[in-house]
Amino acid sequence: MNIYVGNLPYSVRDNDLLALFEEFGNVSSAKVVMDRETDRSKGFGFVEMPSDDEGSAAINKLNGHEINGRALRVNEARPREDRRPGGGGGGGGGGDRRPKRW
Repeated sequence: MNIYVGNLPYSVRDNDLLALFEEFGNVSSAKVVMDRETDRSKGFGFVEMPSDDEGSAAINKLNGHEINGRALRVNEARPREDRRPGGGGGGGGGGDRRPKRW
């Protein structure tokens, strides 16, 4: 089960996340997402647990759990949507909206 962990204190690192979830069972991986440019935590991460039962137990116990005054948001991770290059185009330029006086 892939688990999303949000609202992490910026001081939390991969090994802290691993230790937190190991209390509930086997952890395949624990990763805090870091900003590439600043190398600082983005305040969220992902934990992979092979057992759905252990993952569900961790979610139930840790969602709302406080670390350094921050209540964690813990839930099953949703699949990432495809990010297509280019954003949604803005609307066209509306032109002059005032009525013409001829």
